[in-house]
Amino acid sequence: MFHLLVSFQGWPDSGGTLSTGRMYIREDDPVGSRFYSNGTLDVAKLKECPALLVTETGGNGPQFARVAYITNITLGHSETAIQYAIDNSIQPISNAELEGHSVELRLGRFGLSHTCWSVCDVDLFKLLLQNQQKRSISPKVFSLEAAYSQDESLVSIMMPFGAEFNSVYAVLQQSIGAVGMESVRADDIWEHHTIIQDIVNIIARAKVVICDCSGKNPNVFYEAGVAHAIGKEVILITQSEHDIPFDLRHIRYIRYLPNAEGLGELSASLQSRLRSIRGW
Repeated sequence: MFHLLVSFQGWPDSGGTLSTGRMYIREDDPVGSRFYSNGTLDVAKLKECPALLVTETGGNGPQFARVAYITNITLGHSETAIQYAIDNSIQPISNAELEGHSVELRLGRFGLSHTCWSVCDVDLFKLLLQNQQKRSISPKVFSLEAAYSQDESLVSIMMPFGAEFNSVYAVLQQSIGAVGMESVRADDIWEHHTIIQDIVNIIARAKVVICDCSGKNPNVFYEAGVAHAIGKEVILITQSEHDIPFDLRHIRYIRYLPNAEGLGELSASLQSRLRSIRGW
């Protein structure tokens, strides 16, 4: 159960007002009666339920709703003042998405185009969860289930395969181990029949993903895109700045030379970055 507060002007960050005549919480209604004591609206009972703050569709404000908790209510003859605390940890839900639930919310023929305060006998958080699941990314080529079991000490390495990169790979492994983390590369595992699923799994499970863009390897670019899309900490490294795709050049990268001195500098830079990510 939750309060649905709709206003043409939108809702400020900490409190707002509503015409008392637009409060549709009636004692003769099975839902509304729960908020009455001795024939009078009980403020303490009203504060027990979360609220959804909505700007009228077409009103003067953002066309989405935010979850809030009512902290105080001052009931007036013509106007009611409401103080609340907005829960910014919960993603907003758009008016269009809310109107898709018009039946269970009992929005009626006016939908969200009518300023009012009503009570919805619906589990707000179940509604938000179901809506979020509809919006969640669901790839058709691979599964992202591994993202739910991230290993905070795992670093995935995405790089070209070839003898010329063996020394680079060895330095990456050593650098990762030096900061107390573990490394994994696609050729270290074989869990699924499809290679792409194994690659996505090690990206999804990792805290950090290192992508070596040297040679403009298309596989590495694809893997970097997956890592960025699912919110991983991505460290780009390259032997040439010209190998960094144009769309990624705004992101800081580590440039190295494939010789003893260059690999030593790569190791130092990489360890520094990993320690920073871990908060050391």
